[in-house]
Amino acid sequence: MSRNPSHDDCNACDEYRQLSRREFLARTTATAVALSVPAWLPRVTYAQSASSRDVLISIFLRGGADGLSLVAPWGEWANYSSLRPTIAIQPTTANALDGFFGFPPAMAPLLPAYQSGQLLIVHATGSTDPSRSHFDAQFFMEIGKPGDLNVVTGWLGRHLASLPPMKADAAVRGIGFNFGLPQTLVGAPDTLPIPDPANFRLSGNSSSAAQRLAWLGTAYQTERDPLRTAALNTQRTINTLSALNIGGYVPAGGAVYPGGSFGAALRSTAALIRADMGVEAVQIDLGGWDTHSAQGPVSGGMAATMGQLAQAIGAFHADMNGAGRINNVTLIATSEFGRVARENASQGTDHGHGNVMLVMGGAVRGGRVLSIWPGLAPAQLYQGQDLHVTIDYRDILAETVLRRLGNTNLDLVFPDFTPTMRGVFV
Repeated sequence: MSRNPSHDDCNACDEYRQLSRREFLARTTATAVALSVPAWLPRVTYAQSASSRDVLISIFLRGGADGLSLVAPWGEWANYSSLRPTIAIQPTTANALDGFFGFPPAMAPLLPAYQSGQLLIVHATGSTDPSRSHFDAQFFMEIGKPGDLNVVTGWLGRHLASLPPMKADAAVRGIGFNFGLPQTLVGAPDTLPIPDPANFRLSGNSSSAAQRLAWLGTAYQTERDPLRTAALNTQRTINTLSALNIGGYVPAGGAVYPGGSFGAALRSTAALIRADMGVEAVQIDLGGWDTHSAQGPVSGGMAATMGQLAQAIGAFHADMNGAGRINNVTLIATSEFGRVARENASQGTDHGHGNVMLVMGGAVRGGRVLSIWPGLAPAQLYQGQDLHVTIDYRDILAETVLRRLGNTNLDLVFPDFTPTMRGVFV
């Protein structure tokens, strides 16, 4: 299956290399009006007050991130170092989180969020689906029902579809930072794939952009839906995002976002949240985790990818705190599966099972690692090779949907699943 791949990684398996990057832009519907130009000092507030529901930032680490490197279990050093004689995160280089787990150096930018009690780490978590195919595993995780090919909508799409908008005049409720709508958001009303909200416009010659945008608003007035609504939604969303001047956004709290598309996506997300324009859900991908060889979790390729992740989320945390908005957001980062517990002959790791999730927000009961730790002894490994999944990732998502997104329709959002509430939020 070819399901929404992220960028290729030089150490990635054939499943990634055989797929070309998507270059299309999908459209859905909205019922919004264009908004006026904001000034970033002070923070913009539009006519309607913000809802008490959180904005959800869903981050997908595509490629199978190695949770045993993201958050090292050096409290089980004998087994851990035996499985990974060259790539284990040494306790002397780790940033202690508690008496058992630690961050590698590249994840240190997340320490302020953790120490403030606003970042929770969930370990030995993931999907119960046993697939080791990237895109099967991603698909099942994003639809929220492992192993069911008959479900076509995403869990976050069903959430948005089952509640009215937080703002009746919202130009867009959900955004996927991609060229095609991420599976997580499929089925969501008023939701668009927008790779870069700061530069969302019609393609073509810039000299005629204004005329073509005006034409779009009249040319489809007499057409039937969904074509008419999609055209009007495109026009209104372009006008709205242009008015926000995301390029001129000034982060709060001294936050400095790193360069690159991931940092830019979180910076744009912060601008959208602080503008109170009605965005309720954002999906952002970060690829580069398929580390079959030369993994380098301390000074190599994986360390660089972890650095992107931690620096950007750390900046977002500082920004939201500085702007007084941290209590209005929940950020969740997850990946389709972890990596095999034992390193391979190329000093990398192959497709595994159990993994790590990150949950950040003002209402998060953080500053701790939530885990039912299964152990890394040979007899404790899943199929004799992987970290077990002892907390279903849907437990965390379902509690978020219920407690922070105000949606009681859990049987719709996560079909045929009864979640266990894990005490993620205060």
